[in-house]
Amino acid sequence: MDQTEILLDAEERMDKAVHVFQGQLQGIRTGRATPGLVDSVRVDYYGSPTPLKQMANVSVPEPQQILIRPFDAGMVGEIAKAITASDMGLAPNTDGRVVRLNIPPLSTERRRQMVSRVKELAEEARISIRNIRRDANKHADQSEKDKVMGEDERDDTKDQVQELTKKFEGKVNSMADAKEKDVMDE
Repeated sequence: MDQTEILLDAEERMDKAVHVFQGQLQGIRTGRATPGLVDSVRVDYYGSPTPLKQMANVSVPEPQQILIRPFDAGMVGEIAKAITASDMGLAPNTDGRVVRLNIPPLSTERRRQMVSRVKELAEEARISIRNIRRDANKHADQSEKDKVMGEDERDDTKDQVQELTKKFEGKVNSMADAKEKDVMDE
Protein backbone atom coordinates (compact mmCIF):
# COMPACT_ATOMS: atom_id res chain seq x y z
CA MET A 1 0.00 0.00 0.00
CA ASP A 2 1.26 3.47 -0.75
CA GLN A 3 0.94 6.47 1.56
CA THR A 4 -2.32 7.77 0.07
CA GLU A 5 -4.06 4.39 0.35
CA ILE A 6 -2.96 3.95 3.96
CA LEU A 7 -4.15 7.43 4.97
CA LEU A 8 -7.48 7.16 3.12
CA ASP A 9 -8.19 3.74 4.61
CA ALA A 10 -7.34 4.94 8.13
CA GLU A 11 -9.45 8.10 7.78
CA GLU A 12 -12.44 6.17 6.41
CA ARG A 13 -12.31 3.58 9.18
CA MET A 14 -11.89 6.22 11.91
CA ASP A 15 -14.85 8.13 10.50
CA LYS A 16 -16.94 4.94 10.66
CA ALA A 17 -15.91 4.44 14.30
CA VAL A 18 -17.09 7.98 15.11
CA HIS A 19 -20.42 7.37 13.31
CA VAL A 20 -20.97 4.14 15.27
CA PHE A 21 -20.30 6.07 18.49
CA GLN A 22 -22.72 8.80 17.40
CA GLY A 23 -25.41 6.17 16.79
CA GLN A 24 -24.81 4.65 20.20
CA LEU A 25 -25.17 8.06 21.84
CA GLN A 26 -28.59 8.55 20.25
CA GLY A 27 -29.83 5.48 22.11
CA ILE A 28 -28.89 6.94 25.49
CA ARG A 29 -31.84 8.80 26.82
CA THR A 30 -31.85 12.17 28.41
CA GLY A 31 -34.89 13.47 30.25
CA ARG A 32 -36.85 14.10 27.05
CA ALA A 33 -38.23 11.88 24.33
CA THR A 34 -36.46 11.47 20.99
CA PRO A 35 -37.13 8.93 18.22
CA GLY A 36 -33.46 7.87 18.48
CA LEU A 37 -34.22 6.15 21.79
CA VAL A 38 -35.95 3.26 19.99
CA ASP A 39 -33.55 3.00 17.01
CA SER A 40 -31.78 0.01 18.51
CA VAL A 41 -35.01 -1.94 19.16
CA ARG A 42 -35.45 -4.99 16.95
CA VAL A 43 -38.88 -6.60 16.60
CA ASP A 44 -39.52 -10.22 15.66
CA TYR A 45 -41.30 -9.72 12.33
CA TYR A 46 -42.38 -13.12 11.00
CA GLY A 47 -39.28 -14.80 12.35
CA SER A 48 -36.63 -12.20 11.52
CA PRO A 49 -35.42 -9.42 13.83
CA THR A 50 -36.34 -6.17 12.08
CA PRO A 51 -35.40 -2.61 13.15
CA LEU A 52 -38.42 -0.84 14.60
CA LYS A 53 -38.07 2.18 12.31
CA GLN A 54 -38.51 -0.10 9.26
CA MET A 55 -41.92 -1.27 10.42
CA ALA A 56 -43.44 1.76 12.12
CA ASN A 57 -43.63 5.54 12.21
CA VAL A 58 -41.91 6.86 15.32
CA SER A 59 -42.90 10.36 16.42
CA VAL A 60 -42.68 12.59 19.48
CA PRO A 61 -46.08 14.29 20.02
CA GLU A 62 -45.07 15.60 23.48
CA PRO A 63 -41.68 16.22 25.12
CA GLN A 64 -42.15 13.24 27.44
CA GLN A 65 -43.79 10.76 25.03
CA ILE A 66 -42.85 8.65 22.02
CA LEU A 67 -45.65 7.45 19.73
CA ILE A 68 -45.06 4.34 17.60
CA ARG A 69 -47.59 3.72 14.83
CA PRO A 70 -46.88 0.36 13.08
CA PHE A 71 -47.54 -0.01 9.36
CA ASP A 72 -49.09 -3.42 10.14
CA ALA A 73 -51.55 -2.98 13.04
CA GLY A 74 -51.17 -6.66 13.93
CA MET A 75 -47.60 -6.02 15.07
CA VAL A 76 -48.51 -3.76 18.03
CA GLY A 77 -48.13 -6.63 20.50
CA GLU A 78 -44.77 -7.73 19.08
CA ILE A 79 -43.47 -4.15 19.22
CA ALA A 80 -44.57 -3.79 22.85
CA LYS A 81 -42.88 -7.12 23.67
CA ALA A 82 -39.63 -6.03 22.00
CA ILE A 83 -39.57 -2.72 23.89
CA THR A 84 -40.22 -4.49 27.19
CA ALA A 85 -37.41 -6.96 26.44
CA SER A 86 -34.94 -4.18 25.58
CA ASP A 87 -32.84 -2.68 28.37
CA MET A 88 -34.40 0.80 28.11
CA GLY A 89 -36.49 0.44 31.25
CA LEU A 90 -39.63 1.80 29.58
CA ALA A 91 -43.12 0.35 29.86
CA PRO A 92 -45.11 0.51 26.60
CA ASN A 93 -48.83 1.35 26.61
CA THR A 94 -50.90 0.02 23.72
CA ASP A 95 -54.44 0.69 22.56
CA GLY A 96 -54.50 -1.86 19.74
CA ARG A 97 -53.34 0.57 17.02
CA VAL A 98 -50.38 2.47 18.49
CA VAL A 99 -47.73 2.06 21.16
CA ARG A 100 -47.05 4.94 23.54
CA LEU A 101 -43.87 5.25 25.57
CA ASN A 102 -43.96 7.72 28.44
CA ILE A 103 -40.47 8.91 29.30
CA PRO A 104 -40.20 9.44 33.06
CA PRO A 105 -37.88 12.11 34.42
CA LEU A 106 -34.45 10.74 35.27
CA SER A 107 -33.28 10.46 38.85
CA THR A 108 -29.83 11.78 39.76
CA GLU A 109 -28.55 8.24 40.23
CA ARG A 110 -29.86 7.17 36.82
CA ARG A 111 -28.25 10.24 35.23
CA ARG A 112 -24.90 9.23 36.72
CA GLN A 113 -25.34 5.73 35.30
CA MET A 114 -26.06 7.25 31.87
CA VAL A 115 -22.94 9.44 32.10
CA SER A 116 -20.79 6.43 33.01
CA ARG A 117 -22.27 4.56 30.03
CA VAL A 118 -21.39 7.52 27.77
CA LYS A 119 -17.82 7.37 29.13
CA GLU A 120 -17.62 3.61 28.45
CA LEU A 121 -18.85 4.07 24.88
CA ALA A 122 -16.41 6.93 24.31
CA GLU A 123 -13.50 4.81 25.55
CA GLU A 124 -14.56 1.96 23.23
CA ALA A 125 -14.61 4.40 20.31
CA ARG A 126 -11.16 5.77 21.23
CA ILE A 127 -9.78 2.22 21.48
CA SER A 128 -11.22 1.45 18.06
CA ILE A 129 -9.55 4.56 16.62
CA ARG A 130 -6.21 3.59 18.22
CA ASN A 131 -6.48 0.08 16.77
CA ILE A 132 -6.98 1.63 13.33
CA ARG A 133 -3.87 3.76 13.94
CA ARG A 134 -1.92 0.61 14.85
CA ASP A 135 -3.07 -1.12 11.65
CA ALA A 136 -2.13 1.90 9.53
CA ASN A 137 1.33 2.04 11.13
CA LYS A 138 1.80 -1.68 10.44
CA HIS A 139 0.89 -1.09 6.79
CA ALA A 140 3.41 1.75 6.63
CA ASP A 141 6.15 -0.44 8.13
CA GLN A 142 5.28 -3.26 5.75
CA SER A 143 5.31 -0.90 2.75
CA GLU A 144 8.78 0.28 3.76
CA LYS A 145 10.00 -3.34 4.03
CA ASP A 146 8.48 -4.09 0.62
CA LYS A 147 10.36 -1.07 -0.82
CA VAL A 148 7.07 0.65 -1.80
CA MET A 149 8.07 3.70 0.27
CA GLY A 150 11.22 5.00 1.87
CA GLU A 151 11.96 5.65 5.54
CA ASP A 152 11.11 9.35 5.34
CA GLU A 153 7.80 8.64 3.61
CA ARG A 154 6.98 5.97 6.22
CA ASP A 155 7.70 8.40 9.06
CA ASP A 156 5.62 11.08 7.32
CA THR A 157 2.76 8.58 6.93
CA LYS A 158 2.93 7.67 10.62
CA ASP A 159 2.88 11.37 11.57
CA GLN A 160 -0.20 11.96 9.41
CA VAL A 161 -1.91 8.89 10.87
CA GLN A 162 -1.21 10.29 14.36
CA GLU A 163 -2.77 13.62 13.34
CA LEU A 164 -5.86 11.75 12.09
CA THR A 165 -6.01 9.87 15.39
CA LYS A 166 -5.92 13.10 17.39
CA LYS A 167 -8.59 14.66 15.15
CA PHE A 168 -11.03 11.76 15.50
CA GLU A 169 -10.37 11.25 19.22
CA GLY A 170 -11.14 14.95 19.62
CA LYS A 171 -14.47 14.44 17.84
CA VAL A 172 -15.32 11.52 20.14
CA ASN A 173 -14.37 13.54 23.23
CA SER A 174 -16.44 16.57 22.22
CA MET A 175 -19.47 14.39 21.39
CA ALA A 176 -19.15 12.57 24.73
CA ASP A 177 -18.82 15.86 26.65
CA ALA A 178 -21.89 17.28 24.91
CA LYS A 179 -23.94 14.16 25.69
CA GLU A 180 -22.81 14.12 29.33
CA LYS A 181 -23.81 17.77 29.66
CA ASP A 182 -27.15 16.99 28.00
CA VAL A 183 -27.85 14.10 30.39
CA MET A 184 -26.93 16.05 33.54
CA ASP A 185 -28.61 19.38 32.62
CA GLU A 186 -32.25 18.33 32.83
